[in-house]
Amino acid sequence: MTEHSVVHSTFVIERSYPASPAKVYFALSNPAAKRRWFADPDNPMTHRHEMDFRVGGKEVNAGGPKDGPIHVFNAVYQDIVPDQRIVYSYEMLFGETRISVSLTTIELLAEGNGTRLVMTEQGAFLDGHDTPATREHGTGELLDALGAVLRKEA
Repeated sequence: MTEHSVVHSTFVIERSYPASPAKVYFALSNPAAKRRWFADPDNPMTHRHEMDFRVGGKEVNAGGPKDGPIHVFNAVYQDIVPDQRIVYSYEMLFGETRISVSLTTIELLAEGNGTRLVMTEQGAFLDGHDTPATREHGTGELLDALGAVLRKEA
């Protein structure tokens, strides 16, 4: 019999960007804009990206090495306030194995001429396949990639 476990964790990541909340929101909500930063920097090969950005809409982002298991991000948008807030739930799969289920809230706050992004994630990390620290680190890297795109476009 397989041993099952769950680790619950909440983390908050904040970033400041030199762009208005509307521009940051666009980078989060527009499929073409999101593809520019929402990828694994070590292996940017995306096998599938679909995004239906509306309450109840779904996003799928799947990718990984040619010879290895695919990481799959399956999200459902739960709440959207344009230029201010995005709330979504998502599961992460590694191959066919569900490694976590999370609820994420992104808040966009005007700060001077830019935006302060506050991301809060509440996760259930399943059966030791992923850890809160690994997810927080990876999410931070994605938000840094978002910042690099926003700085380049500024």
